[in-house]
Amino acid sequence: MTSDKKTLPLLKESGLRWLWLAGIIFMADISIKLFVMKEMGYGWANRIEVLPFFNFLYVHNYGAAFSFLSDQAGWQRWFFTGIAISVCGLLVYWMRKAPQKDKLNNIAYALIIGGAIGNVFDRLVHGFVVDYLDFYWGNYHWPAFNLADAAICVGAGLIILDGLRSGKKEQ
Repeated sequence: MTSDKKTLPLLKESGLRWLWLAGIIFMADISIKLFVMKEMGYGWANRIEVLPFFNFLYVHNYGAAFSFLSDQAGWQRWFFTGIAISVCGLLVYWMRKAPQKDKLNNIAYALIIGGAIGNVFDRLVHGFVVDYLDFYWGNYHWPAFNLADAAICVGAGLIILDGLRSGKKEQ
């Protein structure tokens, strides 16, 4: 039996079948970030007001969520890259073990993988993550974020939702 015959059922029957979603998230995230970098001026003064609670803007994030550790000397770039790659490896392993019909978890894992790889790309290529979404209320601005961050958060929320649903089924 050739390796192709072994691989094909694995892709059809396991959660790996959902990796296409990670690819779409990655490509959309990188495309938007490259557009923002090319077409927008950097910083808050160059923001584009879209709605009374939302702006587009172009800022750099040298840290993680909410600019955590962004004021450090640069080691955080490699630290967060290592964490993201490790988590993606673990999620791919879990997808390989999960049946493809376990849609909620596989979709969640794919969203997290796509978002994490998008931010890893930024860290490796630019040395920072490009953020461009600014939501606010009055003078309070939520920390700027991007599609990759949103995909990671939605994926994490789906995992929590699935855990809550599974817990209710077992009772």
